[in-house]
Amino acid sequence: MSVVRFLARPLLASSFIVAGADKLKNADATAEQLSPVLRRAADALPIRVEEKTLARAVGATQLGAGLLFALGKAPRFSASVLAVTTALNTFVEWRTADIGSKELRSARRARLLKNISLVGGVLLASVDTAGRPSLAWRAQQLASDAAKQAKTVKADAAKTAKSVRVDAAKAAKSVRADATKAAKSVSADAAKAAKTASRQLGAGSHA
Repeated sequence: MSVVRFLARPLLASSFIVAGADKLKNADATAEQLSPVLRRAADALPIRVEEKTLARAVGATQLGAGLLFALGKAPRFSASVLAVTTALNTFVEWRTADIGSKELRSARRARLLKNISLVGGVLLASVDTAGRPSLAWRAQQLASDAAKQAKTVKADAAKTAKSVRVDAAKAAKSVRADATKAAKSVSADAAKAAKTASRQLGAGSHA
């Protein structure tokens, strides 16, 4: 890990760790703030789960992901989790913020900009491979190597098949030539034998 990453990750994770711990400590307030989202999440689950429990789960997730990111453990995964939880909090805070005065509207806008900046930071961190090839790149290279290997195997198979055909043709031609020679030799021997037999029969009749 480079010095920049060693320092930057804990700095970026600090606000998430504090926010996650605060959500765990003040689960009632978190549940009330996130009530619209948590209610829908609770209704979608197959079992009955209280909004307060879900609020604690959100806080624990944010805290755990923040700690993992700060320690450099599974940084890309933990950064992705932080991006999702921060985007959720940003949406809820924007929808539920009090905007009854100009100062409150300014405060809401400032929080929105801060949260968007944090989301941007963790999104960049989620694609940071620390100089190592990403899984997508490695998968692409494996696919490319497999395609090259398949092409090579196909070319070798075509060459082997062609060589087999050439050898088979040569062998067939050689067999035909040998058979023709053998047939000619047998025919010549038979003719000689017939001629010899004819001579012998002629000599016997004269005697």
